[in-house]
Amino acid sequence: MLQFIRFILAPVIIGLGIAFLILWLKPGLKERAASLNVPYTVQQMSFANGVSRAAPAVVTIFSESFSSVPRFKRQNRIQELGSGVIMSADGYILTNYHVINSADQIIVLLPDGRQYYGILIGFDTITDLAVIKVEENHLPVIPMDDNLLPRIGDVVLAIGNPLNLGQTITQGIISATGKQALTESQYNSLLQTDAAVNVGNSGGALVNSNGTLVGITSAQFTTRYNIDIEGISFAVPYRLAKDVMTKIIEDGRVIRGYLGFKGTAVDNKGQIITDVYTPIMGLRIRDLDPLGPAWQVGMKDGDIVTKVAGKAITNPQQTLRTIGNTEPGTVLEFEVNRNGQRLSFMVEVMELETPIY
Repeated sequence: MLQFIRFILAPVIIGLGIAFLILWLKPGLKERAASLNVPYTVQQMSFANGVSRAAPAVVTIFSESFSSVPRFKRQNRIQELGSGVIMSADGYILTNYHVINSADQIIVLLPDGRQYYGILIGFDTITDLAVIKVEENHLPVIPMDDNLLPRIGDVVLAIGNPLNLGQTITQGIISATGKQALTESQYNSLLQTDAAVNVGNSGGALVNSNGTLVGITSAQFTTRYNIDIEGISFAVPYRLAKDVMTKIIEDGRVIRGYLGFKGTAVDNKGQIITDVYTPIMGLRIRDLDPLGPAWQVGMKDGDIVTKVAGKAITNPQQTLRTIGNTEPGTVLEFEVNRNGQRLSFMVEVMELETPIY
């Protein structure tokens, strides 16, 4: 009798299980689940937690300059709008140099309504960065991670005050890294993003979905015909921005090494590298300064630098950055390939003259 009951019940249980699965997988999932009293939850994607961590440390900056017109004995007040990022609890703030470059007075407005006068500590025209200070302690600080490595495709959020609409968040991805064409400087390497950036965003924060600082929003791309291009904007990477800030605070300016040439990455056949997968042989020298340190010791345009201070070149941007961070007066050994011949040069690093505009 017991075996007969098992024989009858087993197919019934299996059939009910299959029927339940069919009902569950058919359209109208939520309504079916509700009718069966089965809990149904949806995981909503949101960047709210990251924004709540970063946004309190992104400020609005009003820079005011005054120009007198002697003929009418009147004074014109010119106000510029920008953003800034609080980097320390005791009031050091990073922003763009062009936001405050002609300011007679700097006003910093926090998201919570507090307002301070800012003091210019120093600036760097090459990276378009400036450091200002407000007299306050226990300020909200942007989350930072020195080990963070921005990658193409990472989701990023731009936080700033565009068009003086109040703090605004826009979202995009990192479109490219290592962009130097915008500045034509080996000392500046920008991140490219498609997050919307408008007037007033300059100097604001580019953060990841966790709210960690990725870069300082720097520029929106425009053509020489002044046609706005959507979906292309730039930011100074966090680690470069922090390095510049530290030097400005410690020395009052950024001191960079100068060798008198630019470099282009090439492969083992001496061909210019156009992708990220090709192994790097070295840096081909171009735009050699005829009065620079490299020229003075006999290096030439077209030479391929394979080692600097005994270290093989695997990351050209890092190599150029290392040279820029070398103290003037230091002598570095360069191993060079010239038409298949290996040469060695000892070059004394000079100080780069930073342009002021």
